[in-house]
Amino acid sequence: MNLDETDVRILQLLQQNSQLTIKEIAAEIHLSITPVHDRIKKLEREGVIEKYVTILNRKKLNKGLVVYCNVTLDKQQQENFREFNEVMLQMPEVVECCVVSGTFDYLIKIVATDVESYHAFYQEKLASLRAISHISSFFVMSEVKSTTALPI
Repeated sequence: MNLDETDVRILQLLQQNSQLTIKEIAAEIHLSITPVHDRIKKLEREGVIEKYVTILNRKKLNKGLVVYCNVTLDKQQQENFREFNEVMLQMPEVVECCVVSGTFDYLIKIVATDVESYHAFYQEKLASLRAISHISSFFVMSEVKSTTALPI
């Protein structure tokens, strides 16, 4: 889909605050309400806007620790990938899981209360998976930029 400047501006505003009203967006981009509404509906229909979400404050929910893990499977077989994927979908501590190229198979992002709770997760859940041959954990010291917004 080709996006013009107006579409891009609407998307930027919605990424900053998805609760903006159509009236507020229209005022910000100097258009009337109807064309803004039509554009947003088209962006939704075309799948450019996939869904609207609420971003929670991890620290206020006592989930202040972020850990990235590189995971290597024992054997790169379809069954191992399928099984690992299914398990990752069931673990609420895992907030992102990506199959990657390079020297390991997965990059996963985990949120935990603290190092002790991550250690328990690591020992009881992650390291107990039979298909895993290696795990490297990286603890986030501070976040320079953290967003789910896409550059447009």
